[in-house]
Amino acid sequence: MRASAERPARGANTALSREIGARVRNERAKRGMTRRALAAQCQTSERYLAQIEAGTGNPSVLVLDAVARALDVDPVDLMPPRRRAAAGPRSAERAQRIALIGLRGAGKSTLGAALAERLGAPFIEIDKLIERKHGAPVATLFEVYGQATFRRYERECLARIVAQHREAVIATAGGIVADEETFAELLDRTHVIWLQASPADHMRRVMEQGDFRPMERNRDAMRDLVAILNARGPAYGRAHARLETSNRDVASCVEELTRLAAQMFARD
Repeated sequence: MRASAERPARGANTALSREIGARVRNERAKRGMTRRALAAQCQTSERYLAQIEAGTGNPSVLVLDAVARALDVDPVDLMPPRRRAAAGPRSAERAQRIALIGLRGAGKSTLGAALAERLGAPFIEIDKLIERKHGAPVATLFEVYGQATFRRYERECLARIVAQHREAVIATAGGIVADEETFAELLDRTHVIWLQASPADHMRRVMEQGDFRPMERNRDAMRDLVAILNARGPAYGRAHARLETSNRDVASCVEELTRLAAQMFARD
């Protein structure tokens, strides 16, 4: 049964409808979800979801609630932002923990392992910890339990790492920035470095790894990848430092990462 009856597009395309559509599209891209996958999760048609994202779908409250639940956000987050009181400063104790963020193919595993060896610290990949604990590949956990449950696993895993390690190099999942609570904790408790790469390099490296999620069987793979990068860019940009990995060899990237780590540790 669908979330509610789909309302036909009426060409209104008001500012509010366009804003809602843009926010739905952006939240979907941040999570690396195809429109088809989101439509299936919120039990509506892909065509109707496309109309919503274009600002012409005239969705009901029930449909927006279903979309929000599928995206693991509060329905009000799909509305235009309201003015909020500025949050006060949060205390941070980052110790000598480095967290690498960025889309798949940025170099988190390769560079993270090399940096950890340089620093004499353990190298921890959050995805692999989750897979070992729950006995299934990440793709299966997403498919069976959904994004919200996986993000909870991710948050719990990060809490364990912080509690057990004052020194560590942590490779995060590309979508960790989609969960504000987890990402805020990462920023507070680790030194976060964004590994950047061009869309073409991301695509090439992912294909070389034999991992084509979430672009598998998607003829618009590159366009979707660019949309994900654009949607996540502002969040990735909150990192404490960034490193461009395109058109560079591993050795030079490791050298710069080591310098960045030393600088951040010295500031604490």
